[in-house]
Amino acid sequence: MTEVEAKKPQESLQDRLAQVVELLQRHRLVEDLTHRQEGPHHDRVEGLVHRQNLAELQRKLDELHSADVAYILEALPLEDRLAIWQLVKADRDGDILLEVSDAVRETLLADMEDHEILAAAKEMDADELADLASELPRDVVHELMETLDAQQRERVRSALSYEEEQVGALMDFEMVTIREDVSLEVVLRYLRRLKELPGHTDKLFVVDYDGVLKGVLSIKRLLVNDPDKQVAEVMANDPVSFHPDEDAYDAAQAFERYDLISAPVVDKNGKLIGRLTIDEMVDLIREESESEVLNMAGLREEEDIFASVWKSVRNRWAWLAVNLVTAFMASRVIGLFEGSIEKLVALAALMPIVAGIGGNSGNQTITMIVRAMALDQVSTGNGNTSRLIRKELGVALINGLVWGGVIGVVAYGLYDSWSLGVVMTAAMTLNLLLAALMGVLIPMTLMRMGRDPAMGASVMITAVTDSGGFFIFLGLASLFLL
Repeated sequence: MTEVEAKKPQESLQDRLAQVVELLQRHRLVEDLTHRQEGPHHDRVEGLVHRQNLAELQRKLDELHSADVAYILEALPLEDRLAIWQLVKADRDGDILLEVSDAVRETLLADMEDHEILAAAKEMDADELADLASELPRDVVHELMETLDAQQRERVRSALSYEEEQVGALMDFEMVTIREDVSLEVVLRYLRRLKELPGHTDKLFVVDYDGVLKGVLSIKRLLVNDPDKQVAEVMANDPVSFHPDEDAYDAAQAFERYDLISAPVVDKNGKLIGRLTIDEMVDLIREESESEVLNMAGLREEEDIFASVWKSVRNRWAWLAVNLVTAFMASRVIGLFEGSIEKLVALAALMPIVAGIGGNSGNQTITMIVRAMALDQVSTGNGNTSRLIRKELGVALINGLVWGGVIGVVAYGLYDSWSLGVVMTAAMTLNLLLAALMGVLIPMTLMRMGRDPAMGASVMITAVTDSGGFFIFLGLASLFLL
């Protein structure tokens, strides 16, 4: 679909957002003033001012790229978001719906009539329709499928038949295919007859009469070689290709590794059925990164920043409940040593340091392990777990001795007790060792259980290092100081 180009690329997104917000505020201010005025021409003046303000806002939106409009919609409270959405031209609705986050898309679709959704969806390609179909009303999807031709309908059904995380759900059906027994001159003439090339076309796919992929011909090779040469002489015979049931994130990593812009998707018989493009892979990587950050914080799903209070509560309550339980456990650990704390008040001041440093160290380890898992550098079956544990324990031991020693010296200076300083150093070292061990084992265990290794990992490591840190420090203090 054709995108509206931004006329002022030098402006930042924040500048554009600020301009739209300023226009919205000005519109509401002028409307408020005209409401307060009375006179024989009040209604006419109010209508004129209203149209002028809306026209100015609409002109600004027309200047912006669809992705920029999507960014602005995501950054506005619901009332302002819907006001701006009403000003977007209907022929751009589809582009913008594909750009916004799932949570924001839900609010926009809820504000649209069925015929508006249908009009927007008709402008989309088959792969884009498949992305959006699960969020559309069932009767709209049914009516939309009826309007498609047989080929488009089959493509949508094909894309919908795959899981969200599979290559088949992301493949694009718009591509240029050629034969290997024609000259480059014939290919060039063929391309000139096309109205336009599909987006991100950096290569043409060479197939036989049965549609089986034989190779790819890059646009660069097409342009720099002798036009009289045959396609078979110039094409690459062993392109990177994917199967529709492969993991989409593995494909995204291959795109990054091999610097791909597009790549063919073939079925088990080698027949070309679609292609992957870099824009889908970039979106996938971004979504995976955002999901990983949310999961580590214990959030169950992406959340509209301006969602209602109850929606946000539903999204956040589960891991807060878990955190409450773990915090209670930590408090019970402290309760076991109430007598020790009463005898040596310095323990109450120093024990948060041990727990806090342990939590930070554990989160560092978990972040490294989860990242390595995402890049397939580490898995539960490749025998690297014990080596990782030894390495992280070594790092923790050195950090514990160094920074534990520092805080031990500080404790000695504050409380004039060398034994307290030694206990502080030992507790810090032991808690960092515990944090390193659990930082490797928690994501590994989650993966073995078939869960996302990042899911709640930050919450769990904090619980372990808090309870463990308090127990280690207060236990050592009870043994050697009292």
